[in-house]
Amino acid sequence: MAEETEQQQSDEKSRAQEVQERYERGQEKMKKIEEDPPENLEDWPTDEAKYTTFGGGEGDHGYEEGPEKKLGPSGVRHHEDGSVSIDGEKVDNPEEFKGEPIPGGPTDPNAPRLAGEDDTEVPEQ
Repeated sequence: MAEETEQQQSDEKSRAQEVQERYERGQEKMKKIEEDPPENLEDWPTDEAKYTTFGGGEGDHGYEEGPEKKLGPSGVRHHEDGSVSIDGEKVDNPEEFKGEPIPGGPTDPNAPRLAGEDDTEVPEQ
């Protein structure tokens, strides 16, 4: 019986160590990504790094003080009329602040309609 308990503890320790190592690899990879963030969603990590928060933990620093600033200004707001403002001032060319639609998302013109959605066209934004 004691031998089984020792084996279980050993297995638990090795699993915990493996999880810790994956977590550390993810943090290292995310630190590299913070230096030069990818522009396209498909270029972001799909391994253990995707579970690591970009810019570190919440409350460590403000958006404008950390690597998140490289993703763009924090004061960008998209309005229902299609306009875009930064810190309350409308921009001249809102298209500069709009990304490509996420495949299958609500702004994807090629996404299949879902049950319950009406057939009216979604206005261009």
